[in-house]
Amino acid sequence: MARKHGDDATARARAEATEDRFDRVPRSGRAGAHRLVARRRRFWWYAVAVVLGVVLLGGAGIFALHSFGSGATGMLEGGNGSGSGVQRTEPELDPEASVAILNGTKVSDLENAVGRQITDNEWGEIAFAGIAASDDVEISAVFYSAAEDEAAALGLSAELGGMSPVRSSDYDEYGVRLVVLLGADYAGPGRDEVDEGEAAPADAQG
Repeated sequence: MARKHGDDATARARAEATEDRFDRVPRSGRAGAHRLVARRRRFWWYAVAVVLGVVLLGGAGIFALHSFGSGATGMLEGGNGSGSGVQRTEPELDPEASVAILNGTKVSDLENAVGRQITDNEWGEIAFAGIAASDDVEISAVFYSAAEDEAAALGLSAELGGMSPVRSSDYDEYGVRLVVLLGADYAGPGRDEVDEGEAAPADAQG
């Protein structure tokens, strides 16, 4: 009698219990816990991708460096005047070029000694030889005004010991194509002649 009473109480409890989501779980043939098996990762795919990436990046870097290097070399060659698009004037003496010589030193008669060298060697035609406005010139140079006289200026400066050719209109008043300004650094043709001439009187007095 007691057992029946207990069964009735259990039935009433089940009827009164609120249904939850676990009561609606569909039945299946699986029983017990199942472990999820992880799929094998294909690491070699990643390895191949990394290797290909390194190769491609390395090739691109080498190509870029090569291209940049070639461009830089071309710019440097152009800046040095050795590029194919830059014309370089070659030295060429002109025996008919009119020349003025200015002595910017305290060495007496240096302008005439240099003038004789130019005349004797047919490096040009002396139109004037005299004293410069200043006697403390440090650097010798050959000045020219017209672009077409650059070759003659280069040629004459080379014969006079490698003086610097300078394009300037400062000496246009002399009406010549080339102006030789002698400075304290001049050691070209004619200087030995003057030095020997100055040494002779001193030897005679001694």
